[in-house]
Amino acid sequence: MTMSTLSILLSDNHAPKQWGLNALLSFSDDTITVHYKSKTRLSVIQQAGRKLDNLGIKSVKLSGEGWNLEACWHFWLGYRNAKNSNKVMWAKLNSEDKQELKHRLAIIDWCRDIVNQQADTLSPVELATRAAKLISTYSSAVTYNIISGEALREQDYMGIYTVGKGSDRPAALLELDYNPTQNPNSPITACLVGKGITFDSGGYSLKPSNFMESMRSDMGGAALVTSALALAIARGLNQRIKLYLCCADNLVSGNAFKLGDIIRYRNGKTVEVDNTDAEGRLVLADGLICADNDQPHYIIDCATLTGAAKIAVGNDYQSLLSFDDNFASQLLASSDIEHEAFWRLPLAEFHRSQFPSSFADIANSGIPNTAGASTAAAFLSHFIKNYQKNWLHIDCSATFRKSATALWAIGATGVGVRTLANLLIALK
Repeated sequence: MTMSTLSILLSDNHAPKQWGLNALLSFSDDTITVHYKSKTRLSVIQQAGRKLDNLGIKSVKLSGEGWNLEACWHFWLGYRNAKNSNKVMWAKLNSEDKQELKHRLAIIDWCRDIVNQQADTLSPVELATRAAKLISTYSSAVTYNIISGEALREQDYMGIYTVGKGSDRPAALLELDYNPTQNPNSPITACLVGKGITFDSGGYSLKPSNFMESMRSDMGGAALVTSALALAIARGLNQRIKLYLCCADNLVSGNAFKLGDIIRYRNGKTVEVDNTDAEGRLVLADGLICADNDQPHYIIDCATLTGAAKIAVGNDYQSLLSFDDNFASQLLASSDIEHEAFWRLPLAEFHRSQFPSSFADIANSGIPNTAGASTAAAFLSHFIKNYQKNWLHIDCSATFRKSATALWAIGATGVGVRTLANLLIALK
């Protein structure tokens, strides 16, 4: 240990009085002690990590008793910043926990880094390519195909093509098959679908600057499902899973799609565009049609889809919507096991009729004064035949933070990766 590396200890005792009433930290020479109460242990450890980063402490060693896997991980959740400039010497863990920590550091940090990455260097094709590369790192039983540009129109992926045609960078669809059985006829346990909008200006329904500044993170759903599949594989997933990432820029140009345009999808559904800033559901529709045609047992989609979900639950929970109570309960049980926060929002049959159109089957945004997160999920249900069973929609309200808190740095969080990985392994 060098002089610049401080030892971090854990204690369930109160800090000495000179550090203040209920002080989180106390200091002694080259040692810092984190003081916690048992009921809030993990959140206090995460808060301590955040505070140490704020103090400019860039190198630490986790020492003494109490540093189990979850304590180490929650410290890192708080200590890590968007610049990834902090270093940790980890406490001794058993081999199984050490391996799990290694996987989380590689995969969930990948998720946080790619969501934080500036849009200028992450094109739709690059996102698809890097996602396929990450998953292929953890298994040789992976095949994939990337369809991009004019090939999307030629193969009738009109949602992704239409949203992406306003950008000089071609839109892309990643089709990835993880098939550990190596049997091409093996049943597909689940299909994952992710929204990968690499930058969202809102299109002609232009966002104001203060809403647009963080829109490099609008591919957070794609990052989440990619990382979840990678972590599940690293944990020993032995079931066939397919992944679809729907990737595009949503920009303004002479080629960009316009209000009043009508998109005809491969399932025959027509959609009138009455808001170009409701583009995520337009690209996801292509991925959901693909997933539905695969006839998997389960479908899960993830998207930074609505501001309404953030209004409902803030950045503190990932929002869950589903018609299937049992499947939703399975995910919530996984979130409890993995110490991640999800909250279920309402989704009912009447939401499916709240985007009427005089020119097409449906419009792409709901009528005024309706529940935005619920109607967005209901829109997606029109692209799944048996939407009432075995389908989950996650509106990724906790994926990215525009300001720091006591627990989190500014930027991507990686929340949800562990929960989905746990769920994938549990599915039968």
